[in-house]
Amino acid sequence: MISLFSCRNPKTSSKGSIEANIEFASQQIGREIDMMNAKGVILNPRTIEKDGSTRYNTPELWTSGFFPGSLWYLYELTGDNKWKTEAKKITETLDTVQYLTWHHDVGFMVYCSYGNGYKLTKNPIYKKVIIQAAKSLSTRFRPNIGAIQSWNIQRGWQAKRGWQCPVIIDNMMNLELLFEASKLSGDNNFRDIAIKHAETTLAHHFRPDHSCYHVIDYDTITGQVRNKVTAQGYADESAWSRGQGWAMYGYTLCYRETKDAKFMNKAEDIAAYLFEHTRMPKDLVPYWDFDCPKIPNTPRDASAAAVIASALYEMSTYCPEKSEKYKALADQIVENLSSDAYRAKLGENNNFLLMHSAGSIPHGAEIDVPLNYADYYFLEALVRKRKLEQ
Repeated sequence: MISLFSCRNPKTSSKGSIEANIEFASQQIGREIDMMNAKGVILNPRTIEKDGSTRYNTPELWTSGFFPGSLWYLYELTGDNKWKTEAKKITETLDTVQYLTWHHDVGFMVYCSYGNGYKLTKNPIYKKVIIQAAKSLSTRFRPNIGAIQSWNIQRGWQAKRGWQCPVIIDNMMNLELLFEASKLSGDNNFRDIAIKHAETTLAHHFRPDHSCYHVIDYDTITGQVRNKVTAQGYADESAWSRGQGWAMYGYTLCYRETKDAKFMNKAEDIAAYLFEHTRMPKDLVPYWDFDCPKIPNTPRDASAAAVIASALYEMSTYCPEKSEKYKALADQIVENLSSDAYRAKLGENNNFLLMHSAGSIPHGAEIDVPLNYADYYFLEALVRKRKLEQ
């Protein structure tokens, strides 16, 4: 079958890095789309299993919004309606997520898919989904704590921890859904919840050096902190790399929506922690945890680097005195992620873009594999880079 997405080899393209990456992504992801269309199935890739097969998402998994989000970014980057068609098809398989109330990740799931789709199409059905998803997420807000509960403690490995109300740093990323829903609906309650959650996280999640814990466990009655841990990092007091990226990105988006200086101050403090750290590698693709004693013989995390790069591009627009510095750091990360060290060869890596990400090493899950959210934030970084350079 002749691929609708085929074009010349991006490795030999004379175009600049943005165009070469777009060309490569179109071919690589296009191969996955061609396979689905040939089989007559709609699939949602997440990662590669230990046996080499592709692991696909079901709608309720927290990573289900990233692949359709990547397709929306390809539509934005190329203007080609074929990507709009494919993005719409997979996005709409997530229709039931808008009613999901048993975990906090509906922000990732719905904003990355329906949110990007709405920005590009203004589909009124997508608007309704975004608002309903925000209502579902809001049911997890605990007023006496001032934060959105992340996990239900009755589920999975979290149940063994003895937590009452765990709140994870990843939750900062889900606030974007609430801010958007507030603007679309005129309901300021969504916005108020987002701001309160960001302020509570600011008060309790960070160490004096501006690194953050992964999980803060709160008392459901008193609202007081019970435990501070780092479940997906090397140790409770270690700095899990992707968590630092979530924090920096999250406070940047909070500043965008509120213009409250304390949020950008925190994003800048996190950036300083990251880029002044003696264990940040020269290529700026961090090890999975800054405090892992096995460094340098331990996995990198390309997903953390992609999140950080995307956040830096946005930060550069809010910090005139550091604009060039932040953009230069982001450019360096994107350049290195685009190299053969991290970007897959065409037709390899089960059609994912980036190699060498880390899901949860302490749980033995998704170690040194591609991850769909690494690809998503890499493409988002390209979108932001191109807008800055136009």
